[in-house]
Amino acid sequence: MKTNRIYSLLLIASVPFLLVSCFAAKDYERPEVINEANYRTDNLPQDTLTIATISWKELFTDLSLQAYIEEGLKNNIDIRVALQQMRIAEAYVKQGKASYFPTLNGNAKVTHQEFSQGSQFGAQFSELTQYELSGSLSWEADIWGKIRSNDRAFQASYLQSVAAHQAVKSRLIANIASVYYQLLALDEQIRVTEETIETRSKGLETTQALKEAGNVTEVGVKQTEAQLYTAQGILIDLKNQSRLMENTMSILLGSAPQEIARGELENQVISTPLNSGVPAQLLRNRPDVMAAEYNLMNAFELTNAARADFYPSLTLSASGGLQNLELDKLFNVNSLFATIIGGLTQPIFNKRQIRTQYEVSQAQQEQAYLDFRLALITASKEVSDALYSYKAATEKIEINKKEYEAYNLATGYSQELLDNGLANYLEVLTAQENALNSSLNLVNAKYNQLQAVVDLYEALGGGWR
Repeated sequence: MKTNRIYSLLLIASVPFLLVSCFAAKDYERPEVINEANYRTDNLPQDTLTIATISWKELFTDLSLQAYIEEGLKNNIDIRVALQQMRIAEAYVKQGKASYFPTLNGNAKVTHQEFSQGSQFGAQFSELTQYELSGSLSWEADIWGKIRSNDRAFQASYLQSVAAHQAVKSRLIANIASVYYQLLALDEQIRVTEETIETRSKGLETTQALKEAGNVTEVGVKQTEAQLYTAQGILIDLKNQSRLMENTMSILLGSAPQEIARGELENQVISTPLNSGVPAQLLRNRPDVMAAEYNLMNAFELTNAARADFYPSLTLSASGGLQNLELDKLFNVNSLFATIIGGLTQPIFNKRQIRTQYEVSQAQQEQAYLDFRLALITASKEVSDALYSYKAATEKIEINKKEYEAYNLATGYSQELLDNGLANYLEVLTAQENALNSSLNLVNAKYNQLQAVVDLYEALGGGWR
């Protein structure tokens, strides 16, 4: 009989531990979506070498650009906001770790009561003053892993804020480099256009002389004059774009609009091999992909915590202190009191709040999963775009060079033939217009090549280290 009673007690005592093994919080596992990362390129990466791991100082060798990037990393508003977000997340991490410890409160109070003659105590006391100095302590056992899950959720949220800060750094470096290269391209186009204006001004004088000699008509003079005005209009647009780009750069640097000192487009050389590595490296190189996964971890742990709310909670509480009707006897040994309570609380009906929170957390976890999947395949797409854009820009530079050389020679030949009365003025105008457009297109192709390098560096997750 006694043996059976012992077995029964052991069975009852083991029930909570069996329940814990059945309903304990699950551990996060990375989803299969990582296998969807892929680069669409003619040259598939064969090794793990990638420019994402090199410093931006090695990739961008222009000293002015390096100085602007350093200034932006120090003063940019978005960077500073991201740092404050990290501090907020760090505070919550500290709160999560403190959740394992008991709650302790101190209390000091004076209670004064005056009784009516007809009350229960009125016949004995007309008034009563009580002094109390006490403390209370409460602690919840983490049976179902709810506290642990919340702690992990806070940690994931902090890591997400760190990754978000890294993403801001990576994006800022890319934006500063992009705007800087745009300014260099605009400077080059302004130089080409100014040279064209000077050439067309001389050409207008030549056309007027040919008209006086009877070789061309007034129509030819006006066509040449209009072509000069066209180039002057292009110059105004280019200078306006340059000023707007300088203002954009100033904002990136965290300062008011100012003039941006810079080098020349022809001196920009990217000598670093543009290795992309393997797609799986995006998970540890791209901050936005990392942030998306940390967000998924956070949602996963919050779902664990919401599931644990369905089960009973075990709490222990204790209070004690000094209590007396006379202040001068408050610290007497007879004033001591203490209370210890152990309780098990099982939710039964609470207006469906627990069920709703659990369903919401499940939906949010699915949203976080989809965001992670989208971040990963978007990253793959951006790498593929940058690789192909670089290849296309490089090929186009060679073609634009040949095109410009051909139009430049055609302009010289047609002008010479016109001077000797062997060509139509329209041929000269057409050749000149094509030469200008080809020259501007060549500058654009050089800029597009540099921009593709910047895009590839950002797409692979470079810059934040």
